[in-house]
Amino acid sequence: MIGAGYLPLSMRPTSAGFRQSPPLVCGLTKQGHRFLSSVATTEEPSAVIGLLRKFVASSSKHVALTTLSHLLSPSPSHPRLSSLAFPLYSLIKQETWFSWNAKLVADLIAMLYKEERLNEAENLFTEAVIKLGFKERDLCMFYCNLLMSHAKHKSEKGVLDSCTHLKQLILLSSSVFVKQRACESIVGGFCEIGLPDKAEKLIEEMREKGLKPSVFEFRSLVYGYGQLGLLEDMKRSVVQMEKEGLELDTVCCNMVLSSFGAHNELSEMISWLTKMRNSGMPFSVRTYNSALNSCQTIILLLQDLKELPLSIDELVRNLNKEEADLVLELLKSTVLDQVMEWSSSELKLDLHGMHLSTAYLILLQWFDESKRRFVAVNQSSPAEILVVSGCGKHSSIRGESPVKSLVKEMIMRMKCPLRIDRKNIGCFIAKGKTFKDWLCQEYANRNS
Repeated sequence: MIGAGYLPLSMRPTSAGFRQSPPLVCGLTKQGHRFLSSVATTEEPSAVIGLLRKFVASSSKHVALTTLSHLLSPSPSHPRLSSLAFPLYSLIKQETWFSWNAKLVADLIAMLYKEERLNEAENLFTEAVIKLGFKERDLCMFYCNLLMSHAKHKSEKGVLDSCTHLKQLILLSSSVFVKQRACESIVGGFCEIGLPDKAEKLIEEMREKGLKPSVFEFRSLVYGYGQLGLLEDMKRSVVQMEKEGLELDTVCCNMVLSSFGAHNELSEMISWLTKMRNSGMPFSVRTYNSALNSCQTIILLLQDLKELPLSIDELVRNLNKEEADLVLELLKSTVLDQVMEWSSSELKLDLHGMHLSTAYLILLQWFDESKRRFVAVNQSSPAEILVVSGCGKHSSIRGESPVKSLVKEMIMRMKCPLRIDRKNIGCFIAKGKTFKDWLCQEYANRNS
């Protein structure tokens, strides 16, 4: 039975009314967003419970579970609303469509643990262990999920408690899968909470017991040392990874780039990008994101879209030498080809997954490449031009997409014929011939 008294302290009135919460951040369905908005402005605990009941009764499985998952997020943007997760879960599990999920329960336990609601967390934990019984692999995965959930909340005690359970499994199990998976999770958890030295020690202990470290463990070490600014240890981990015969891939390199960038080591980033290119390793959108996040001049330029340089040459002139070299190194990659589709019917540029600085540089590249193909290669114009910016469903303020605002301002200043698609407000469209004629004239004017 869930009543008003069931609400946690953070949801109860104070002498000044209900505790205030920051603006909502929702990557949710419209129904979930409306529900959280209603709860955020409701002051009576009994009314909040009523809203919870009504929401669960009227929601589909997808809407209810995505809303619950959102409340379980470690994001600090809505601490007051996160305390609704347990009562919402208690209502959801009474629905006929509900099926028990170890990952969801692990996330809920970690959140309760963080809020120091230890009795509720312990009850859920005991219930889960009993339910899983002697299914060793399932129990291992539950402990792994729980450890990583604690790690995301930066709970060192929670991570260490979960490590205890996983180490017992490693000792008792004869399964190589269980041992390997448990070791990977402990290493990942230690690195997530800033203890890569403990993670590296565990790797050596497991090596002595016959378990060879995987790519995952080395990636975790690279990330862990890099985030702490221990860049020599990070590079040492990369060297050790290669000595083990494990492939150094784009994902791991992006972690290295991000770490160099976080500590303003631009020269190291340029060297690393050159190494990636020379070895034939493909760049990705995240490579751009990781590299450009460290270009402070570009970040500053993007704060005033009305004064933003509208060509690569102009941009480079505004950058210092290291930033300019970094941008020029990125431009040698094939990332634009990965996000652009060119056919007789459509020229499509997809900006999804790009940080603002990446979208900006890719747009400048795209205009140059389109012009090159139209003029130098004499490629025929597609029937339609499409730029996908997104409409802000996953932005910090729902419905306000920084990338869309960037595209809108750039095409307006350039007098580009691209316009927001009436059928999809997250896209810009233009007729192919109109776009080609404009683009060729734009570059002719620029060079005259």
